[in-house]
Amino acid sequence: MTQDAIFSPFFATVFLTLFVWVYMYIRRINFITSNKLSQKELATPNTLAQISPPNVSNPSDNLKNLFEIPVLFYALVLYLFVTKQVDTVYVNAAWIFVVFRVLHSIVHCTFNLIILRFYLYLFATLAVWFIAIRAALMHFT
Repeated sequence: MTQDAIFSPFFATVFLTLFVWVYMYIRRINFITSNKLSQKELATPNTLAQISPPNVSNPSDNLKNLFEIPVLFYALVLYLFVTKQVDTVYVNAAWIFVVFRVLHSIVHCTFNLIILRFYLYLFATLAVWFIAIRAALMHFT
C-alpha cells in the first residue's frame, strides 16, 4: 500500500465539507429571497439562525459539525503520512469514517432522524478514535 492512499478518504472528507457548504448556501439564499428578508433584518448576529426553519438551519449546523471530529481526522491522516505508517488498516478505518460522515450529513441535512444521526456519528467517530489509539500505541511502543 502506498502512503498517499490515505489522501483519498482525506479529500473525500474535504469535498463532503465543500458539498455541505454549497448546500447550506443554497438553502439560506432560497430562504432569504423567498421571505424577502432585508439586510437590516439579518444584521443582528444569530438572527438568521433564530428565524430559520430546520431545512435551513440543519445544513449550517452540519457544516459546523464538520469542523469538530473531522479536524482530528485530518491531523491523524497527516501524522500517519509524515511518519510513513499508512497501511490497509488505517485506510480502511479512514474510509469507514468517511462513509459514516457522508451518511450523517445526508441525514442531518434532510430528514434529520436524530437517533439515526446519533449512531452514524458514533460509528464515524469510533473509526477516528480507533485510528488515534492505534497510532498512539504505535508511537509509544
